[in-house]
Amino acid sequence: MLSIQKFVLGPVATNTYLIADTDTGEADARDAVVIDPGGEGHLIVKAAEKRGWKIRQIWLTHSHFDHIGGVAEIVSDSGGVVVGLHPDDLPLWKHKGGASFFGMDVDPGPKPTLKFQHGQSLSVGSYKFEVRHAPGHTPGHVIFYCQAAGTLFSGDVILQGSIGRTDLPGGDYATLMKSINEQVLSLPDDVRILPGHMGETTVGAERRGNVFLG
Repeated sequence: MLSIQKFVLGPVATNTYLIADTDTGEADARDAVVIDPGGEGHLIVKAAEKRGWKIRQIWLTHSHFDHIGGVAEIVSDSGGVVVGLHPDDLPLWKHKGGASFFGMDVDPGPKPTLKFQHGQSLSVGSYKFEVRHAPGHTPGHVIFYCQAAGTLFSGDVILQGSIGRTDLPGGDYATLMKSINEQVLSLPDDVRILPGHMGETTVGAERRGNVFLG
């Protein structure tokens, strides 16, 4: 089973996900991945340790400050963690995710060395995840789709009844809508959407009820 632990962390209540395949590997040494650690990385590390999981990678949907604020602490506390980001979001990462724009400061952690590409396949135990490049909120925004688990980690591309902001540097409304139509609404209606903020939803619920998609 793909186990998904959700945390709401950081200054703007970012959804952070700790995931592992509980059917593979030894119970006290399963590899885990963190998606979008918004802050308070020590809480995520403790949660992984409690379950006997070892955090191996951090996957960033994009590099806004509220999605990278916990990276440095996780890497420091865990060691040997690989950080992944799409290259088009590296300029934003270098500016600490635009934190200064909001009067904040974050430590973005080590430079990402796992360079995401559209169509790339990632693994968590026996589960495969497809990387889908979905720009518009930021130039290098990606989403992670696991067909076997019927789950999409959507970052800030699409939210429950809403869509990601496009008024920040690098945002573009037309590009975002194209990404949603091609990379999200192309999926089956019953796919769970686990977004970067607010509650979970499904592709079908957003197709039918999201006022921004009418």
